[in-house]
Amino acid sequence: MREVSPIALSELTTLRTGAAPERMLEARTADELVDALHDTWARGDEWFVLGGGSNLFVGDEPFEGTVIRVLTSGIERLESPHPGRARVRVQAGHDWDALVAYTVENGLAGIEAMSGIPGTVGAAPVQNVGAYGQEIQETLVEVELIDEGSREVTVVQASELGLGFRTSVLKHHYGGAPLRRAVILSVTLDLADVGDAGRIVRGEQLRRALALQGEDPVPLAWVRERILATRAAKGMLLNPDDPDTASAGSFFQNAIVPESVARALPPECPRWPVAPDLDAVTIIPLGAYDGTVPPIAPVQTDVKVSAAWLIEQAGISKGFRLPRSRAGVSTKHALALTNRGGATAGELAELARYISSRVHAEFGLLLQPEPVLVGVDL
Repeated sequence: MREVSPIALSELTTLRTGAAPERMLEARTADELVDALHDTWARGDEWFVLGGGSNLFVGDEPFEGTVIRVLTSGIERLESPHPGRARVRVQAGHDWDALVAYTVENGLAGIEAMSGIPGTVGAAPVQNVGAYGQEIQETLVEVELIDEGSREVTVVQASELGLGFRTSVLKHHYGGAPLRRAVILSVTLDLADVGDAGRIVRGEQLRRALALQGEDPVPLAWVRERILATRAAKGMLLNPDDPDTASAGSFFQNAIVPESVARALPPECPRWPVAPDLDAVTIIPLGAYDGTVPPIAPVQTDVKVSAAWLIEQAGISKGFRLPRSRAGVSTKHALALTNRGGATAGELAELARYISSRVHAEFGLLLQPEPVLVGVDL
């Protein structure tokens, strides 16, 4: 590890807010990262780790503690126990989109729809990143992590991470602490080895985004190219020349609500069912079996509804700004709050609160912020 002169977090986060912290360490290998964590915990500092800074909203006051920059990188290809598949183990600080590019170039399918998502690999399981119906939980096998205060690195299976829609046991949710405070060192994914043959796209959201009609396999490189173009059109690809990309991506999560709540929304509100467990097993004791199988009781499934649609229908248009504010809604996507140049965290927080209150007043739903908030109240 290396202690460095603290850099203003406005230079290291895509929302461009935050002063220099009290102390800053850099870790370029997994061992350095472990050493940096042990050193910080021994000091009793407040702390957080910083990867790409793309899912972080930092307040205006200097952070009174240690920021550890995770700058590790590297991809290791492994054998998979499943035929037709391959595994990759990736260091936590590796750029996420660089990983997606690697998998596409090597004919490995499963994360291509998540092309262009900014940030690092280690952050991906924390909030179960996803796009166009594809989520990391579909391919995640395990992570190496170290729990706060521990001296040991632990291998944790994906099933133990509590993965859900943009959440896990590791995530700092607004207003609460994570169920498990730990730092990921590496991530292992299990991917379909399709080579040049491409893949049949099944998911409704991804098929719609790609404007697919037939059922023929499509090349992974073509999917990646189309997704990157779509994200660029929405201002969701980092570009220093485009002020719409000075954001944390989607600032608010799409709302997950019961079917009964979704039915009360206007029918034109975009929505997607949260898939139930189709592999559920009914066990009937042999002594109680009378030759018939009882019907499966209907299950009320949750529904994901479009936060962008709710925001616009609440009267917040793309490009909206509060008077005299340097923060604004993206001109390309209603879910992104952007720093239009020199905006403070206070200005962005004021805009977020206004949007949330308008949606709540109009539809009775309380939107939840997606970024991790440090020193900011909404």
